[in-house]
Amino acid sequence: QTVTIFHICTYPEKVLSQPAEPITSIDEDVIKLADHMAETMYNAPGIGLAANQVGVAKRLLVADIAPRGPESELIVLVNPEIVAAEGEVIIEEGCLSVPEYQAEVKRYEKITVRGLDLNGEEVEIEAEGLLAVVLQHEIDHLNGILFIDRLSKLKRDLVKRRLRKKKTKE
Repeated sequence: QTVTIFHICTYPEKVLSQPAEPITSIDEDVIKLADHMAETMYNAPGIGLAANQVGVAKRLLVADIAPRGPESELIVLVNPEIVAAEGEVIIEEGCLSVPEYQAEVKRYEKITVRGLDLNGEEVEIEAEGLLAVVLQHEIDHLNGILFIDRLSKLKRDLVKRRLRKKKTKE
């Protein structure tokens, strides 16, 4: 089986600011997409990836908060949604679609996420700490929201201008 490493879309590519479509059936294409997304995430290296980051506007995410360690566990969620959230945490985030930039973002401390696995079974994940942050970050992607959209207007405008300038030079 050949491994496909996708191109990761970066700001201001349009697909990143558009909400992704729900997946209506989990077929071979969706399973293949999840596979290639996981390979792409590990290769980047990253700890989470949403389908629209690889140019596919579908509600699918992959995450693994310990990709290099014995705790490594790949999470694949189809049509994920946050069904409960509590607390507050401010953590420094980065994003494969916003290269070379980190910023502190306010997130929920604990969340419950519901979605489907690749067998079409409903899964519910109760997450806190880094996993909670990663899931919120990726679900934001699926809703067309980048972490820089959660910054103050001043910071956000500054970052977006810098990123657009960088993109123009490439």
